[in-house]
Amino acid sequence: MIGRPVPLRAVALAACLLCRTAAAGSWTAEVDDRQGLPVVSEGGAVAVSGAFAFWGGNWTWAEPHVRLKVTAPFTYSVAGKNKLLDLDLSTRIERFSSHRLRWIFDLDAVRTLADVIGGGIAFKFDLAKFGPELGVPRLLPSNRGWAWGRTGGSRMQMRFDPPLASVYFERGRKSEIRAFFYDGKIPKGRRRYVATLDVSGDMAIVPTSAEKFGLDDPGTWPANIVDWRTAPVDLSFLNAAEKPAGRRGFLRAQHDRLVFEDGTPARFWGTNLTAYALFGTSREGVRQQARRLSALGFNLVRLHHIDSAWVNPNIFGDHAPDTRHLSASMLDKLDWWIKCLKDEGIYIWLDLHVGRRVTARDGIEGFEEIAKGDRSADIKGYNYINAGIEEAMKQFDKEYLTHRNRYTGLRYLDDPAIAAVLITNENDITNHFGNALLPDKNVPMHSQRYMALATRFATEQGLAPGKTWRAWEPGPSKLFLNDLEHRFDVDMISYLRALGVKVPIATTSMWGDSPLSSLPALTAGDLIDVHAYGGTGAFEKNPRYAANLVDWMAAAQVAGKPMSVSEWNVDPFPVPDRGTIPLYVAAAASLQGWDALMQYAYAQVALDTQGAPSNWHAYNDPALLATLPAAALLYRRGDVREADTVYAFTPSAAQLFGASISPANSIALRTALEKGRVVVSIPQSDALPWLAKGRIPSGANILTDPNQSLVDSGAQDAVSDTGELRRNWKQGVYSIDTPRTQAAMGWIGGVEIRLANVQIDVSTRNASVAVQSLDGRSIGETGAILISLGARAVPNSQDRLPYRSEPVVGQLIIRARKGLKLYRGGASPTGKPGEMVSYKDGRYIVELSRDLGTHWIELR
Repeated sequence: MIGRPVPLRAVALAACLLCRTAAAGSWTAEVDDRQGLPVVSEGGAVAVSGAFAFWGGNWTWAEPHVRLKVTAPFTYSVAGKNKLLDLDLSTRIERFSSHRLRWIFDLDAVRTLADVIGGGIAFKFDLAKFGPELGVPRLLPSNRGWAWGRTGGSRMQMRFDPPLASVYFERGRKSEIRAFFYDGKIPKGRRRYVATLDVSGDMAIVPTSAEKFGLDDPGTWPANIVDWRTAPVDLSFLNAAEKPAGRRGFLRAQHDRLVFEDGTPARFWGTNLTAYALFGTSREGVRQQARRLSALGFNLVRLHHIDSAWVNPNIFGDHAPDTRHLSASMLDKLDWWIKCLKDEGIYIWLDLHVGRRVTARDGIEGFEEIAKGDRSADIKGYNYINAGIEEAMKQFDKEYLTHRNRYTGLRYLDDPAIAAVLITNENDITNHFGNALLPDKNVPMHSQRYMALATRFATEQGLAPGKTWRAWEPGPSKLFLNDLEHRFDVDMISYLRALGVKVPIATTSMWGDSPLSSLPALTAGDLIDVHAYGGTGAFEKNPRYAANLVDWMAAAQVAGKPMSVSEWNVDPFPVPDRGTIPLYVAAAASLQGWDALMQYAYAQVALDTQGAPSNWHAYNDPALLATLPAAALLYRRGDVREADTVYAFTPSAAQLFGASISPANSIALRTALEKGRVVVSIPQSDALPWLAKGRIPSGANILTDPNQSLVDSGAQDAVSDTGELRRNWKQGVYSIDTPRTQAAMGWIGGVEIRLANVQIDVSTRNASVAVQSLDGRSIGETGAILISLGARAVPNSQDRLPYRSEPVVGQLIIRARKGLKLYRGGASPTGKPGEMVSYKDGRYIVELSRDLGTHWIELR
């Protein structure tokens, strides 16, 4: 440990006052940053939330566009307009005490509208998680609102004055209450409603997310910190031994790992290139960005949305009349990308189907009913029962994979730089697209086939026919749907292998909050692929109550199978703490022993300009780029050790198929992840003879109860069994402490962080600070240190640059060898000796000022 810290600055204490308030209790109530409506949570899990809900005639959705503004601490205003209903909305919100919030809703209807549904606020309650504690909500008399909770315990009440037009449970469900300002008509003129939220027990009203992050004027922050053409750091040395990609032979799955043909273990830190980035970037731009991707530390790129109809031109060409023929000119663009990436030591992941929409000229049986009057039709879900669609997919796969790259001379399927292929993106019937085949979906040919297959499966397996077809329910339907999906996957894999595909094949993705019952069909592939998206405050979620994006990744780790994450990100854009996520994902993946991580996405626009701000454009986003290289260095170098302890969740067949178990409701999955490696062992089932029992690692700790917690009820943090990772959910801080990487992120402002060689003392409320050795030695011995600094980055507007980057202000003390000089962003030594850095008693003291103007510093 390093020596005695300098005292905390008063400014740091003041800056963190609001975020400390947010962590005061497990129950919190706050105003939503987007619509200005109440959100009540416990431990990061949302118990109740509100959203504006309006409809015109015949239930035509009439979304109001509103915007919240913080006018003073705990004082807010909302302004909005509903164009379809000619309705203006303004709201004033104020906190009266730590237990009371008040809304004043002013509505002004420009004209009278009859024969409309009307609307107001829809409140949603998580009864599955909180019902045992709070009971069921009840309606207040005379349309005054609602209350939820128990006398003497945690309780909340939302009361409206004067009485609303109507308040009712939606379709009789106790999990949603609709509180309508208007019901059946909207009369011209103004209306005012006052709503009061009272919370009691251990509930407390806390600041909005915007207040917690700070109300600084982004106009004072530096702009254009990132050059979208060049890399601020150079980690291309990580790829030096791989040039050109593929030199180690074809990738293969070996038990639960990915290895190259020469026996070298594979470790992929990747990203996605999508849509117009693939088809619109100039040749020199491709070469330039391939070099930049390598310098940023990536060694895997997924080529995504090559077939999606919203991309024009796409793989089929410019406004192609059908999807039966691939465009030679578009294939040439992919060839060039693959060649340039390969030259930089970067491997390629190919998707075979993403967003293809067939047309009438494709000759698909039943096209008219799935097109539903459109000129083209999405094939997701239907491919599992429509042989014509499957044949069209096979035709595409053959033409695509046997295409010879004019720049490498190799067919795609013969190129060892192609690391893996995915049969179909986000296209399962076990949780998502099974419902598209039901009798009420107006697709009679497909529904008839679906029902016949369900009946036959039920008869063969002795299941209840009346339950087996009900795709939305746990139970026999999940057995049938897994079998149906598996049959398709086995046939497609057999076809691809016959073509000559040698690399691992993934079937489709574990995505969109899928339960564990979606995993069995995926085991037909060589690896399990998962997509996971989070939001603000991943570190603050108490694993006893709430899941974050890493929990969703971990739940897809099937025992005995390698795992990839071909998409990870946070949304909605711009999530203020998105820059904390890369290091978190990299550290968690290292602890868990995952094989391939792909951020979504590097870009989906042509990469010859600086583009626009977007959740799908990491290439110009300083918040993500601040820590993506640090994450690459940590993960690819194996700075975080894999966990020594394995927790194997081993549900019975009745549990797996008869209940919707997922990270959303499994305390065992969430809490085990904080301590060791998590695997899911798939049980055998008599109804699925192809399903092999998962191979449990020797010495694993067996978990059978999804409600079992491995974290004490009063715990505020957890430490990995390696001692290298710590997450404090009360403070919202995550730290990494290894010989070569030491970092802290989250609400670190005003919180003194002491690691083995590094002391972090910053005043920026929410930030990331990573200190890493660049030459493979420990931080104390290295001759080159990379310091990565990240905080918020805010675009000029939702669709306009520049980004402005919040400075990370404070001080770092680093114990390291003498004689290193400070470099700013890899450039020349910065300033005069001692201006930003001094050396005393074996420690560098680095001053981080508001005018630093970069996210990256080197000591070398």
